[in-house]
Amino acid sequence: MKKIVYLSLLGFLISIIVFWATLPDVSILKKKNPKKTSFMEFREHEWQITGQNRFIRQEWVPLSRISPFVIKALIIAEDNKFWQHEGFDYEAIQKAIEKDLMSKKFKKGGSTLTQQLAKNLYLSPEKTLFRKLREAAITWKLERSLTKRRILEIYLNVVECGDGIYGVEAASREYFGKPAIDLNAMEASKIVSILPNPRKYHPNGTQKYVLNRSMMIYQIMVERGIVVPEFEEMIPEKEESPQSGIVPGNSTRPFPQP
Repeated sequence: MKKIVYLSLLGFLISIIVFWATLPDVSILKKKNPKKTSFMEFREHEWQITGQNRFIRQEWVPLSRISPFVIKALIIAEDNKFWQHEGFDYEAIQKAIEKDLMSKKFKKGGSTLTQQLAKNLYLSPEKTLFRKLREAAITWKLERSLTKRRILEIYLNVVECGDGIYGVEAASREYFGKPAIDLNAMEASKIVSILPNPRKYHPNGTQKYVLNRSMMIYQIMVERGIVVPEFEEMIPEKEESPQSGIVPGNSTRPFPQP
């Protein structure tokens, strides 16, 4: 019996060592930009098997060449605790697990920006327990190897923003005909609003989901003092009264789901 326990523990230890040894070396991202992500390769494979003659459109720019409105909108919409957490938003994860249990499906991830970056850079879109474990381990390594600004810089240059469009610079030029540094608050909100499903939604269209989500992101930026609208008619008059419980800079209103 003791021998079986010993062998089991030894096997478990070896598995952990092998698992950790096969993780990517993320420290190279401190100074080196990724040429192509795992997710880009996945999309290219999709195009190949469906006979589509498509290619990746991406223009890498430093974070200093991306509008601050994009950064603010992204954090509001995708990861409100980005600057505080160490890679994981445990409250969001708990809520996601509860939704999974209720729906009896393994769907909701409660993913932070760092988790999304780990998945985009190194993993496939498959939803398995092993992949989630690798995602968690890579996320842990990213947070300890890179600064928050570097994580944002890489994310904003590799995130899918349309069919074949990757990075905010390429998206800005495609949808608004200008570099990302020149995006205003509303344009930034519209680009960020499509990220949950960038091949379905378009930031410069009239889709109800995009209009509603981008307006909510924009309104939160106004509430937090990030932007002052040039014209009052740009946003609808607030319905909340001082007793409503909505505190500027602390909005927790839900975003519409794609």
